[in-house]
Amino acid sequence: MPIFEYIGIDAKGKRCAGTVDADHERAARAKLRRMSVFPTSLGVEGAVKQKVGMGMQIDFSKFLQRVKVSEIAVMTRQLATLVGADIPLVDALAALVDQIENPKLKNILSRVREKVTEGSKLSDALRGYPKVFGDLYINMINAGENSGALDIVLQRLAEFTESQSKLRSKVVGAMIYPVIMSIVGVSLVTLLVVIVVPKITAIFEDTGATLPLPTKFLIGLSDILSSYWYIFVLAIPAFLYGFKKFQSSKEGRSFIDRKKLTMPLFGKLNRMIIVSRFTRTLATLLASGVPLLPAMDIVRNIITNVHLREVVEKTRDSVREGESIAEPLKRSGQFPPLVTHMIAIGEKTGEMEKMLERIADTYDNEVDNTLSTLTTLLEPIMIIVMAGVVSFIVMSILLPIMKLNQI
Repeated sequence: MPIFEYIGIDAKGKRCAGTVDADHERAARAKLRRMSVFPTSLGVEGAVKQKVGMGMQIDFSKFLQRVKVSEIAVMTRQLATLVGADIPLVDALAALVDQIENPKLKNILSRVREKVTEGSKLSDALRGYPKVFGDLYINMINAGENSGALDIVLQRLAEFTESQSKLRSKVVGAMIYPVIMSIVGVSLVTLLVVIVVPKITAIFEDTGATLPLPTKFLIGLSDILSSYWYIFVLAIPAFLYGFKKFQSSKEGRSFIDRKKLTMPLFGKLNRMIIVSRFTRTLATLLASGVPLLPAMDIVRNIITNVHLREVVEKTRDSVREGESIAEPLKRSGQFPPLVTHMIAIGEKTGEMEKMLERIADTYDNEVDNTLSTLTTLLEPIMIIVMAGVVSFIVMSILLPIMKLNQI
């Protein structure tokens, strides 16, 4: 079934763009009318472009909404429910295409359904979209197809994707407040120093009196920011560019990743998040029927910290040579003793997946508690810091006023 791209006006009078599947253009227009969309441009995918001045053309398909992890999780759970109800895979994919709102994901699933209709396996059809469906997702789908338990694997995959989405949301949510407070605080202090302070301190300079040291420092800082503001404006993007270049180098990446694991407070949190992701991913893969060595390869690829990735690589090589998983992890010193001890017990008892799940649950709880503690501590610390800065500015202005009154 062809896929048509459209640009149009929705029921609220707003501009919209996306894709729709239909047998022909007339059917596509009818489907859009049922969706309360009036198409201004419609054509086979890749052909819809909008002219914008000087004869330039913009392909609106490049600006489609990105696919979120939460959307993948919802889609996977819905697909698991449909497949578990003995609905044929092609019909299940068609039902998903009709109800998904994200244009990009709708387009991808339409293509996947076409390939499955032509006889391809679902895992093979998904391999064409590595930025949306990673190795973990594809290998688990492949294992489910080979074992005949696709619905069960999809349920596990949905639970895993949801847990990763929740973990990311918790970390991002915990960082939003400090970041906003920092931006607002720095902006307010900069405005005070650049705009308010010069007008007040000009009175002191006219008197010719000897100013206190804090006032001199504040006046000097104000003069620097007022006279050389452009240096700071240029320095910020230059610093960010230099940091990005340093981070992209091998030495820089190694240094930054090492600091992420050793820095106060946040180092422990980073390690716990990586351990939780490692154990839960490995447990999900093994429980879905993926062999241990391919599972270790997939887990290695999802770990972003180079030092812990090297540990997983060495562990995979040791397992290939007949050694257990727990011993090389223990020798590295990068994984907590609790983790290696429980993995060793799981290997001995034959309940590796359950042990890995318990480790992941334990560290997820610790991450939640640590994030709550950090958020609780950061709020008063930032308030105290901001109060200290404002108090310094106020005292720097009041000290010479008090001195003038005494004179």
